[in-house]
Amino acid sequence: MKISFLALPVIAILIFGTVPLPYASAQFQAGGVELPGDPSWYAGKGLKQGDFFRYSMCHVDYKECTEFEMDIWIKGDIKLGTEDKWQTEVVVYDGNKLIKGEMDLGKLAPEPSGGSNDLSVYRGAFKSSIVWLSAFANGYEESGDKGPKKFSAKSWGKIGNIGGEQVVPTSLEKITVKAGTFDTVMISWKTGGARSSVWVVPDFPFPIKAKTYTHVSSGIPPTEYKFELLEYRENVQTSPFTKILSDTENPEFKNCPSTESLSTSIKKPTKDFSYQIHAYYSPEYPVQGCPMKWQFNFLSKYHDTEFLNEVQYDLLVVDDKFTLPPLRSIAKDQGYNFLYSPSGLSTLDIIVKQPPGIAHYVVYVYGLSPKGIVPSSAPDYLVFDIPISSKSDTTTNQQIPSWIKNNAGWWKAGSIDDNSFVQGIQFLIKEGIMKIPSTVQGTPSGSNQIPSWVKNNAGWWADGSIDDNSFVQGIQFLIKEGIIKIPKVQNSNPGSSGPASWLD
Repeated sequence: MKISFLALPVIAILIFGTVPLPYASAQFQAGGVELPGDPSWYAGKGLKQGDFFRYSMCHVDYKECTEFEMDIWIKGDIKLGTEDKWQTEVVVYDGNKLIKGEMDLGKLAPEPSGGSNDLSVYRGAFKSSIVWLSAFANGYEESGDKGPKKFSAKSWGKIGNIGGEQVVPTSLEKITVKAGTFDTVMISWKTGGARSSVWVVPDFPFPIKAKTYTHVSSGIPPTEYKFELLEYRENVQTSPFTKILSDTENPEFKNCPSTESLSTSIKKPTKDFSYQIHAYYSPEYPVQGCPMKWQFNFLSKYHDTEFLNEVQYDLLVVDDKFTLPPLRSIAKDQGYNFLYSPSGLSTLDIIVKQPPGIAHYVVYVYGLSPKGIVPSSAPDYLVFDIPISSKSDTTTNQQIPSWIKNNAGWWKAGSIDDNSFVQGIQFLIKEGIMKIPSTVQGTPSGSNQIPSWVKNNAGWWADGSIDDNSFVQGIQFLIKEGIIKIPKVQNSNPGSSGPASWLD
């Protein structure tokens, strides 16, 4: 569907003669745009059941404006208390993640007020971007600062938190996005040394496009949010998402460990000591075919509290010989030449593709520079060797025979000593009776003392208070500490000298 101002070409000719529209648009920079009939607009105007929107969008508060797609279908209306609301179905495509759920929108101001927990962070981004103008133009009765706004108004209001900048209808612009070509009114405001803009069509519920910046006192202002309409359809009477499965419903992710808590951390300088990297990831024991979450803090080599800005980097997976090309580039997976972190703190969600065994992950820093500019500094990198498990390893219900609980109970009660318990576990692992997810074998510390929490876990597992996974975590700890010996996994980690074949 393409939306145009009715009779606008004729009016434009009468007012501007044969002057092209871009030049005519420039006449409105002082604020206020004259349109036939002097229409007004507010966020959500004309929204109706059956509307379908597809947007690409980002917001600075979510992964430093990492782009994702949000599809919204207006299912119908509901009454919550005394307020009428739109009930919507939503699907978000965020890198390798697919999230499906519901979202309630107000009718007078289409701000999300509830819905599926999995969508909470995306609802926040939607509220602070696509419907941000509802803070100035909404469907309430016209009084004071509330209500629909005329495009002829000199200002729609002030942004108090950045020095009272005026939100102004600035000009008429014909813009083309993936959803089509639209005659729009550009609503804009100054943000430091930049100008933020949102493009609105008078009879369309949501803006078509936006490019805005955060307020900074000096330097280049980073993007606050941006979005673009990819598709719009009317009268969609049945859910377009019926055959779509959210990750939580996807059978491929059944028995996958949670990635909610970044439970494991590695803090090291890069090979040539150019940077410090604090990496956090979850789960502690990643599983082939399952989600994995990373967070990278890129820090100064001089101060581990000083974040670096404008980091161009990539997360790679390489083979044992570190040959070129790498087995995987997360940047290439996402369609980019490199990943970019304006603030030096970056979060990634990936699907683990490596087979069980030791995977070599490489954080490769190209340098510090804005997008579009090749860094002048030399690249540097850091290698992480992480054990990968298979899904069969995580299905512990069939891996640990119930009679092993007797041993754990006797150990907790003191009927058998630590050595007897450890030797028993070693025997069970060696004979394949008890299977443990791939775990890096540690070096004995000397005391070989087993922490009390491991023994407590064993006792609780024996009486059914905790599940198999919690007991297995205790055994993995003993392996990592070198208290329980298992056959070593072959690992050709190149060490501090790095993979000379291509990383140097």
